[in-house]
Amino acid sequence: MTHLKLWITALFLTTIVSLNAQEKKKYKIHTVAFYNLENLFDTINDPTKYDEASPMMEIKADRSEIYKKKVHNMARVIADIGSDVTKNTPAIIGICEVENVNVIEDVANDPLLLGKDYGIVHFDGPDNRSIDVALLYQKSLFQVMTKSTHTLKIYDDKTRKRINTRDQLLVTGRLEGEKIHVIVNHWPSRSGGEAKSRPKRVAAAKLNKRIIDSLQSVDPYAKIITMGDLNDDPTNASVKDVLKAERNKDKVDFKGIYNPYIDMFKKEGLGTTAYRDAWSLFDQIMITKPFLDKDYTNLTYYKAGIFNKYYLVNKKGRYKGYPLRSFADGGFTNGFSDHFPVYIYLIKEVNDTKNK
Repeated sequence: MTHLKLWITALFLTTIVSLNAQEKKKYKIHTVAFYNLENLFDTINDPTKYDEASPMMEIKADRSEIYKKKVHNMARVIADIGSDVTKNTPAIIGICEVENVNVIEDVANDPLLLGKDYGIVHFDGPDNRSIDVALLYQKSLFQVMTKSTHTLKIYDDKTRKRINTRDQLLVTGRLEGEKIHVIVNHWPSRSGGEAKSRPKRVAAAKLNKRIIDSLQSVDPYAKIITMGDLNDDPTNASVKDVLKAERNKDKVDFKGIYNPYIDMFKKEGLGTTAYRDAWSLFDQIMITKPFLDKDYTNLTYYKAGIFNKYYLVNKKGRYKGYPLRSFADGGFTNGFSDHFPVYIYLIKEVNDTKNK
């Protein structure tokens, strides 16, 4: 059998993929991404929320102008993810660390994104810091069918009081006519230390697994994408032992989960955020086995990546090489986020009758 060769060059929304020397087929390619927007808060003090401790509210001068710059910077990154290949912004992007639907609307209405007509799925969550997760999607590409929010119930070890943290967002819709499910996560932080806080993220992983199991109980072939800032690496117990995410596509079980970020972390030493000169790969996108089938007439996983373009990297000083964050030392840096975005490409063969 002729050795398969695969390369992608963008042509509008369609990609030409040569599967062998004699035959050329056309594919549509879509970017699915996730981005931690690092404390995207508005400038209004909401008395019902603990938003006064946000970096935006701590800024005393030119707050409105700084907010506009922050919003535009977020839109710039979103507009850029995957665009070199698809010539388009992401079809779907999960986001976290957003205060409310208003700030998401401001990002979606930025001139860089306005023409893409992004829809928003967002629920106000119970998080103590008033930060939520959400989903942005191009309405012309993805049609929402159902949406739901799933609460993580965890408790303080000593007081046994409820810890209010981020809900997990589940959105089901059709991309290229195919039903897919997207779960957006922002798991509990490592506050107090990794070991002490570990059970909270294990609990978050168990909730995530229950959502996935419930979808697969209805449809064993469900195409599920789970994404987010997990505050854990691909090798930590929450991902490795609870989700049982697999690094090798060929070893993914029938209802199993594939995590393309395991090898990026273990073999390549890559990360999405840095702390004390150590890289972590907290931001991940994982998929269920049906995305791995080589039937390109259906949506199929192609590749994954970390979006770490040069302009997103700190160029100097103590944090040289780190993500260029928006806020530092009580001020605005005109940067972006303390996390790099992550993305995957999904491809699907175009039925081109002219070539038949």
